[in-house]
Amino acid sequence: MTVLYDQKELILDQSLMTKTASPAAAEIRAIFDRIAPIYDRLNDRLSFGQHQIWKLMAVKWSEAKLGDNALDVCCGSGDLALLLAKQIGISGRVTGLDFAREQLAIAKQRQMAKCPTVPMEWLEGDALALPFADNQFDCATMGYGLRNVTDILLSLQELCRVLKPGAKAAILDFHRPDSGYMQTIQQWYLANIVVPTAADLGMKEEYAYINPSIDRFPTGTEQVKLAQAADFSQAVHYPLIGGMMGILVLTK
Repeated sequence: MTVLYDQKELILDQSLMTKTASPAAAEIRAIFDRIAPIYDRLNDRLSFGQHQIWKLMAVKWSEAKLGDNALDVCCGSGDLALLLAKQIGISGRVTGLDFAREQLAIAKQRQMAKCPTVPMEWLEGDALALPFADNQFDCATMGYGLRNVTDILLSLQELCRVLKPGAKAAILDFHRPDSGYMQTIQQWYLANIVVPTAADLGMKEEYAYINPSIDRFPTGTEQVKLAQAADFSQAVHYPLIGGMMGILVLTK
C-alpha cells in the first residue's frame, strides 16, 4: 500500500495497517469509564510508582515551557495534563481531551486540588477529530491513548494538524518488546500481576484487554513510519524498561 503526503512517498505494508485495527470506540470508552474510580490507584500499584517517572519523561520531551498552550490527548484522569500545567505556569494554558466522561470528572477534581491557579480546560472529544483549529498548540502529550484509538494514522494526522510548526509531541505507551525473554516477562507480569490485581477490585475483564491491545499495537519502528506518513518532520521512538514501554517523540 502506498500513501502520498505532500509529494513524500512512504510504503506502509499491509501488516502494519492491519495491526492498527482495534475494538469499537464505544467499547473502549466504556472500559475507561468503568475503571475511572480505581485507575490512578491501580497505575500506582501495578507500576510500583514508576509510571510517574515515565510521564515526567514524556513531559520533558514535549519541551513544554512557561506560557505555552499545551494539549494532552486521551488525558484520562489528568496525570500528564497536570504535569504540563506545572511546566507552563499561570501564563500558559493546558487543554485535556478524552472521550471517557468519568475520567474527565476525576481530572477536574484533581486540578482543583493540585493546580487551581493554572488555566486548564477539560473537553470530552475524539482523538480522531480534534475540535481545534490548525497550528494552535505549542506542545502535546498522550499517555496510553494511541494504543486504544481505532485509527492510529488518523490520530497522528490530527495531532500534527493542531500543533504549531516546530512543536513537539511525546506519546507514552505500552509495547511488545523485541526480545523474546522480555516478552516472556511481560506476559507473566500481565497474567500474574496485572489481571489478578484488577480482579481483586472487580475489574478483571477491563484489564484483560491490555494484552491483546499490545499485540495490535505497532512496534516503535512502525510508529515512526506512521508518524512520517502523518507529516511529522521528525519522529524518534525511545524504548523503556527493556522495550515493554516506550515514548514516541514527534516534531511537526
